[in-house]
Amino acid sequence: MAWEAKTNHTVVPDGEVMNEPTTYEIVIRGRASERILAWLCDDFSIETIPGRDTRLVGVIRDAAHLHGVVTQLTSLAIDIVSLTPAEPDRRSPLQTN
Repeated sequence: MAWEAKTNHTVVPDGEVMNEPTTYEIVIRGRASERILAWLCDDFSIETIPGRDTRLVGVIRDAAHLHGVVTQLTSLAIDIVSLTPAEPDRRSPLQTN
């Protein structure tokens, strides 16, 4: 079976290309220590979901930043459970809007 690379990646649900900072919620499997996620501490709030997973909420500047965060997480063998734009009531305290 031949695989084709997708050349037009979109990063928002409505199909528009991301062109402004957006708050994202990333849920990763298991409990991750702040030591492992230290590189995210300046840009993301980190919360452990009791008994389950770890929730990260932060502002992603653009598509390249999003891809960089995902690449870094997966390079550490961290499973991403979900990655979605945050609901208005779940935004990062770091966001100024």
